Order: sequence, then structure tokens, then C-alpha cells
Amino acid sequence: MTENLKAFLDAKVAQYNRPEFIENDPVTIPHMFSQKQDIEIMGFWAATLAWGQRVTIIKKCKELITLMDGAPYDFIINHEEPDLKKLLKFKHRTFNDVDTLYFIAFFRQHYERFESLEDAFIPPTPLKGEGKVQAIEGALNHFRSYFFSLPDFPHRTKKHVSSPSQKSTCKRLNMFLRWMVRKDDNGVDFGIWNRIKPTDLICPLDLHVDRVSRKLNLITRKQTDWQTAVELTERLRGFDPNDPVKYDFALFGLGIEERWGVQF
Repeated sequence: MTENLKAFLDAKVAQYNRPEFIENDPVTIPHMFSQKQDIEIMGFWAATLAWGQRVTIIKKCKELITLMDGAPYDFIINHEEPDLKKLLKFKHRTFNDVDTLYFIAFFRQHYERFESLEDAFIPPTPLKGEGKVQAIEGALNHFRSYFFSLPDFPHRTKKHVSSPSQKSTCKRLNMFLRWMVRKDDNGVDFGIWNRIKPTDLICPLDLHVDRVSRKLNLITRKQTDWQTAVELTERLRGFDPNDPVKYDFALFGLGIEERWGVQF
């Protein structure tokens, strides 16, 4: 049964992990850029805004890019105070201008010190001998703490960046990490980060992946939280220990097959 399920999921990965997948998925947003920092910034923003209809998510991300003059990294590093006024009208669901301006402030202070956003996910003193789950859990908890380390950060913005310490599935962050970390020749994920490894990643778990995974008996835990995402990933690691989250393509693709116009 396990071998049959692996073969079935491998076939679905091959079906969806291909360039045709990009056009209608939020990952199309970072694919609009070639500079590493632009890919990171808009990848993070696209993942953060990834709830609702995918066509709306993509539209709002493109609107945001336009407001940053088509060059997010350059705008973030070189903008002056008057340049921020046009961003006051940006809104997507509960993400508003206050959140937008804080994201820009965070990115500016980070890129003034570091070349890559990957540094934001690397704790300054990692625990020795920690396992894969503990390592990525520590990375995500560290990132949220670091993200909100600017003085007078808006408390309302905290709802847009999750962490395992909140028992969240961290779906958006795990999706972003998949985009940045996974390495293959299929052209969907970027694989531009090297210190976090594909084997360390946790599968992005939204309601649709959760539903499909339960139908396939990959999840037994009743609730849907961080430990559920870990449980799913451990099962997927049994199919491919080096690249367990490649099966996100299969599970999400099956969700699309079940329900066209799927929402995040």
C-alpha cells in the first residue's frame, strides 16, 4: 500500500512540478524577477498575501510591485519618506498600509546589514545536535522574533507572520521556504538558499492539503496545527528523506483536481 501511494504521489509531483504550474500560482510573482533580493522580497510578500482566490492574490502582488516602481529591492533600499505616500492605499483583506510600511521598514534595515533574507532565518547561536524538526522550528521562531525587533512595531502586523510557538501550521512561511530552498531543474522552486536544506523543510499545510492528506491517511492527528504539519512531513520523509516537501505539489494538485478555483 505504501509503495502504491508513493508511486501515485510521485506521478502527481511530476504532473504539477513543471513550468505550467507557475502561471496561476502565487509563485509567479517572484518569477517576475531575476535579482536575488527581488525574488526574496516578492516571494515573501506573495506568500504572506496568499489567502483568498489565487487570481486576486496575484493581482494584488502586481499592484504592490507597481507601487514600488517595478523594482522592490531598489525601492526599499533607496526610497525617501515622500515615496511611501502612494503605498497608503494598498490593501489585501486584513493586510493594510500599516503592515505594508512595516514590511518595507523591516526589509530596509535587514538588507542594510545582510545580502540575503536567508540570514533572517538563521538563529545566531543554533543548538548543537538538534534534529531537523527542532532546527526548522527554531528558525521560524527566531525569524518572527527578529522580524518584529524594530522599535515600535505595529502590534496588528504580528497576525501576518506566524511561528510554531503559536502552534500555527506556518503554511505561508513554509511555502516561502520551499520556494527559496528546494533545488531541482523543473523551474518552479528557486533553490537560491544553501544554509537551509530541502531535507529540513516542513510541508506547507493549508485546509486543502490537510483534507487530501487525511483522505490518503497521511495525517492521523485530529487538529490542524504545527505538530500536524510535522506529522505529515515525517510521513512524506518516508517517501523521500532528502526532499519530502516536493509532495506539496502532489497534495495541492490533488486539491485542485477536487475543487477548481481552490482558495488558500
